[in-house]
Amino acid sequence: MSESTALTGRKVPGTVVSVDAMGGDLGPQAVVAGLAKSAEKNADIRFILHGPEDELSKLVSRRRGLSDRCEIRHAEAVVTQGEKPSHVVRNGKNTSMWSTIEAVRNGEASVAVSCGNTGALMAISMLRLRKIEGVNRPAIACLWPSRGPQGFNVMLDCGADIRAEAQDLLQYALMGASYARNGLDLKRPRVGLMNVGTEEHKGRAELKLASELIARVAPAADFEFVGFVEGGDLPSADVDVIVTDGFTGNVALKTGEGTARMIRELLGEAFAYSPLSRFASLLAYTSLRRLSKRIDTRRVNGGVFLGLNGTVVKSHGSADATGVSAAIKLAARLSAMGFSQRLATRIADAEQAAVSALQSRESAE
Repeated sequence: MSESTALTGRKVPGTVVSVDAMGGDLGPQAVVAGLAKSAEKNADIRFILHGPEDELSKLVSRRRGLSDRCEIRHAEAVVTQGEKPSHVVRNGKNTSMWSTIEAVRNGEASVAVSCGNTGALMAISMLRLRKIEGVNRPAIACLWPSRGPQGFNVMLDCGADIRAEAQDLLQYALMGASYARNGLDLKRPRVGLMNVGTEEHKGRAELKLASELIARVAPAADFEFVGFVEGGDLPSADVDVIVTDGFTGNVALKTGEGTARMIRELLGEAFAYSPLSRFASLLAYTSLRRLSKRIDTRRVNGGVFLGLNGTVVKSHGSADATGVSAAIKLAARLSAMGFSQRLATRIADAEQAAVSALQSRESAE
């Protein structure tokens, strides 16, 4: 099944993805290689590629058939990983990242993908695309490998903003449930709120208030609130969406990625230890390959910016061709289902329920 039909079963021709070729750790070569991998799997996808035209033209021309499906937009400057978002907002109009988001704003592309500076990408996206009405703080949602039937759980926020008040956590729950419903095809997602324990008396005051608000809004928003969850529940089959602040979410994400890499490396060392272990690895090759694929963080590369009037996918800065292709695959899926419009509708419908829940609590006090 092609990438643009993987979730809906309907072919949506001419999906256009705006891609920032610059800013990644491995340079534009990895980005163009990722485009080529995606193009091979989906005949309908098209690209607008942003960066230095001379350099990109050479890279694209080396990939058979890619030139016919890729428009290059010249952008001289590059947003580096160390630049402050405020500086980029003031001085970044000639960068590839700005040009990438502008193509979505102008309706030329339906979704944007970038491996660049996360803070700068969020700042530009908020400035040019604007927040969905009713959303205070956008969030970054990432997919986490899980034991659930869908294979992944959704976690947010993964680093858009280290702060999160009770109302923000409620909006994260609404957005995360919508993402799980549309992105993972879950009719009634189960939402959990990250805490230091599952007991009701544990956690900061804003977590307790958020728990009350989410529980009251859940029926109207058509998701199930399972209450507090802990870090060990991230890969659990008992929850589909994990809500937390950006600081906690980003630490958890980076810890998980580092642990997965360590497991892969330790397995490689263990099976290369002796001739007998190397022979054992041959016998277990199929199972090891399945395990390696399951814990390969490149397969779930791509954090989605939720809460904006437009869809933006943030690829990992160190992504190789496989990782970039995975981010583009996710972007194409979201574009095919009109995810941004669906999310805006869901937020609007649930906003009144959230207001009613707040008013009910204040009256009770």
